[in-house]
Amino acid sequence: MNSKFIVIEGLEGAGKTSAIAEVVDVLRQQGIFDVVFTREPGGTPLAEALRTLIKDGAGDEPVIDRAELLMLYAARVQLMEGVIKPALTCGAWVVGDRHDLSSQAYQGGGRGIDTRLLKTLRDTVLGEFRPDLTLYLDIPPALGLARARARGELDRIEVESLA
Repeated sequence: MNSKFIVIEGLEGAGKTSAIAEVVDVLRQQGIFDVVFTREPGGTPLAEALRTLIKDGAGDEPVIDRAELLMLYAARVQLMEGVIKPALTCGAWVVGDRHDLSSQAYQGGGRGIDTRLLKTLRDTVLGEFRPDLTLYLDIPPALGLARARARGELDRIEVESLA
């Protein structure tokens, strides 16, 4: 069976971690055990460093919306070229916690960044590369944020959305 790239998308608190576990169970039932997990942003040393900047900021300096977007895409291309594509080439399946639809939602819808810029970045960074399957977990934003808050896992972006 050819390797595939499966992505789970959804707001914080939507149940992505549980869904990923279910996907892995189904893959194992099908005899697929070579599975690589990824998360965005993150997944490589550079992408993890960018994740920290994106989620926590840099002290009191405000993170400009476009800078946030560019850091996300820098982390994404690092993960894609350094982990995802090589894993797929070696025959592993890749299951990702988030991918580019999150940028469409958070930076496009949430931050109001122009959709043309988002499309240009997506096309430039990802080219024709897309997940083989994207599962979107739909949840009311207030419920997802309440779940994340209850776990004590709100980051800078989520805290701003509560303001």
